[in-house]
Amino acid sequence: LSWSEALLLGVFPPIGLEINDGEGHPSSSHQTLKGTSKWATSLENLLEDPEGVKRFREFLKKEFSEENVLFWLACEEFKKTQGKKQMQEKAKEIYMTFLSSKASSQVNVEGQSRLSETILEAPHPLMFQKLQDQIFNLMKYDSYSRFLKSDIFLNHKKSEEQEENSPEAQTAAKRASRIYNT
Repeated sequence: LSWSEALLLGVFPPIGLEINDGEGHPSSSHQTLKGTSKWATSLENLLEDPEGVKRFREFLKKEFSEENVLFWLACEEFKKTQGKKQMQEKAKEIYMTFLSSKASSQVNVEGQSRLSETILEAPHPLMFQKLQDQIFNLMKYDSYSRFLKSDIFLNHKKSEEQEENSPEAQTAAKRASRIYNT
């Protein structure tokens, strides 16, 4: 399975680091904003959260534009690639998956036709940056605002709020409050 196939199947590792509590569970309690509240502040915050990326992908899939976020994620991962051979391989995968006229998940970007396969011979970490920026802006000014009004986002927000207001969450908060206020 190539990394682009893994990305398309949704088994690609998420961007960013996950902070864990002492028991190895994901922890976001140390942040002032979390989950949907943080996602609603900016597309950047949404893309930093693996759960946010998952929900945004669900939404974009319904809008038939999931390739935009997949391309953006692939470019982010590409920037971290070490070694010329690995860069050439990944650059070719990105080109064949998202940019070529025969791409399986073609993104719609300006200047795409000027990007030929010859550029793949001498890859560099920022070679897709302009195209990635175009896709980011397309998502930011188009899909992202619709995502914030979508059932996927609103239902996730509602379930988060129900979780926060549950008796178990309130009891844990009271215990924590007693511990820190003694």
